Amino acid sequence: MDRIDIRILSILQKDGQVSMARLSEQVGLSLSACHRRVKLLEADGKISHYAAHLDRKAVGLEIQVFIEVKLISQRSDDIEAFERAIRDMPEVLECHLISGEFDYLIRVAARDTGDYENLYRKRLMLIPSVAQMKTLLCLSAVKEFRGFHLYE
Repeated sequence: MDRIDIRILSILQKDGQVSMARLSEQVGLSLSACHRRVKLLEADGKISHYAAHLDRKAVGLEIQVFIEVKLISQRSDDIEAFERAIRDMPEVLECHLISGEFDYLIRVAARDTGDYENLYRKRLMLIPSVAQMKTLLCLSAVKEFRGFHLYE
């Protein structure tokens, strides 16, 4: 990737609906050259998809919760069972395998504490491979993910 590719990615990350004409102006390429570059970035997998960034609170998801999860073992059956269960839960926004005392870190958005408690008691606690969970309620977000910082 050169400087122009990085600039294209940075602009698209901020505004995935920018017109190709506007994008080509901002990066200093002809319309056809810019379009060709974007198509190559998509084909190479550097752009995986385009999406709208929703405002969590505006759509009624008032709280954000992080959950540390420890599994009963590191056996592949336990790991696969947990990951399969998590993939089937639309309330789970992210799930990361981590190092340290816990095995996974999950991020969940919920309407309120009752909504989260329902998810916790009726879905998360029922995953057989889970040994322990620790809930961390997010009070406010100082900085949230809005895209990667790309270096030239």
